[in-house]
Amino acid sequence: MPKTVLITGATAGIGLACARLFAGQKYNLILIGRRIERLQILADELIKEFEVEVIIRVIDVRQKNEVAQLNHLPDHWKQIDVLINNAGLSQGLDPIHEGNTDDWDTMIDTNVKGLLYVTRVVSPWMVKNKSGHIVNIGSIAGKETYANGNVYCASKHAVDSLNKAMRIDLLPFGIKVTAIHPGAVKTEFSEVRFKGDKERAEKVYEGFDPLNAGDIADSVWFAVNRPVHVNINEIIIMPTSQANTNYMIKNL
Repeated sequence: MPKTVLITGATAGIGLACARLFAGQKYNLILIGRRIERLQILADELIKEFEVEVIIRVIDVRQKNEVAQLNHLPDHWKQIDVLINNAGLSQGLDPIHEGNTDDWDTMIDTNVKGLLYVTRVVSPWMVKNKSGHIVNIGSIAGKETYANGNVYCASKHAVDSLNKAMRIDLLPFGIKVTAIHPGAVKTEFSEVRFKGDKERAEKVYEGFDPLNAGDIADSVWFAVNRPVHVNINEIIIMPTSQANTNYMIKNL
């Protein structure tokens, strides 16, 4: 019987790469995102290319009432083997005394509360089944703090802590929990951070070779594909040219 994966933030970047990889491994998919056109195009492509079942849900994970739609999934779709909490973003790059409080709300509501809302719906199904694997996409920013990263770093530190808490709380039910903490990944991340300023976003990656979304999807698959008795608590994955949040070598 095919397994099922639910992926948030599936319309771009790491979420999209995970969707393609898991479809290639014959998982059925529940894809969540805010952009219906992208979701539909991706679903059609995966169904045609990999002959898997795909359902899409237009959900903003910041909105608890929208996440609650998942409770109305058909029962056989609630047999979720893997939940990938991927939806996340950064807004702005301002020092704390100049921060935009709307940006703060967006980051906290997406990166922390959104992850919690989705997990709160899905984890009871895994508890009932006494199986499942939750993968939380964190960041090196959840391990270290860098200048002007204040609230984004705080939100990803929260993801790191929640990952550890989930691992403890769900241990009695045989549920695996993993965090993937990437360094610099070239996706739409910087474009979103700078609110559509593509030129500024491109400069972030100039002079060095960042990770790509497929690198992170591979790490997710590695963690999920371990034997039953093995849990990968966390993976920190960096570009070769980046040591930490504050130190990288350009033109390596």
